[in-house]
Amino acid sequence: MTKQLKLGIPKGSLQNATIDLFKRSGWKININGRSYFPEINDDTIECAICRAQEMSRNVENGTFDAGLTGKDWIAENKSDVHVVADLVYSKVSARPARWVLAVSYDSPIKKIEDLEGKKIATELVEFTKNYFSKLNINVKVEFSWGATEAKVVTGLADAIVEVTETESTIKAHGLRIIHELMQTNTQLIANHDAWKDPDKREKLEQIALLLKGALLGEKLVGLKMNVPDRLLKKVVSLLPSLNAPTVASLYDSNWFAVETVVDSSIVRDLIPKLMKSGAEGIIEYPLNKVV
Repeated sequence: MTKQLKLGIPKGSLQNATIDLFKRSGWKININGRSYFPEINDDTIECAICRAQEMSRNVENGTFDAGLTGKDWIAENKSDVHVVADLVYSKVSARPARWVLAVSYDSPIKKIEDLEGKKIATELVEFTKNYFSKLNINVKVEFSWGATEAKVVTGLADAIVEVTETESTIKAHGLRIIHELMQTNTQLIANHDAWKDPDKREKLEQIALLLKGALLGEKLVGLKMNVPDRLLKKVVSLLPSLNAPTVASLYDSNWFAVETVVDSSIVRDLIPKLMKSGAEGIIEYPLNKVV
């Protein structure tokens, strides 16, 4: 590939998580000081830093061939871009974030219809206006430059529409959620012209494949163990895996080596069960990518 792919890296809360994900996928991105043009160990890619809120506009107008941003900001900007891949990752957790409607705990507002004629503060202005318009609920939506949770507490708004992953910040400000407007996650997006270019499309498909592989690898672990012949079926029956586990006989022995890949969330319960069933020498190891 001789053409360079102009790739936008999101500035702000997603920046470090994105750089870490690319590193696990095989690309090292180095941001030098205040430079908006990070170095990357791939001569076919040219990187630039851009706010996630503005990314989809810059991809749509061709400033970037591709970029990473939230599904929410694509909707907010009404951008016409090609979604190459859905990528669920963030600075906090490996789950989609939610844009929610929140009011103070002592507010008489109990449901979304109670906001008729009320004022809402949010950074997601256009999406919020459209959402309420479709429900035929008349509200005044004002842009919030930040500290949105405080707008209700100080009486500047009757409610807020804010993004959350754990709800901790919303609860800390004495607010309660009464409605969820949308779930959002990071997406790798491309300009339509770039997607039509065979070389750039091939590169984007490579990036998407390895980014998704790294995300899947983060959720899984490998397990190795030794099992005597007489207990093999019992142990194998306990093992969930992507496919059947790998079983190989040990040299000059009636023991077998068993290897599999499982969800990391079940390992703490699975290992004691395996030991009780006769498995020995159990090794757990991380996976960089699963493709």
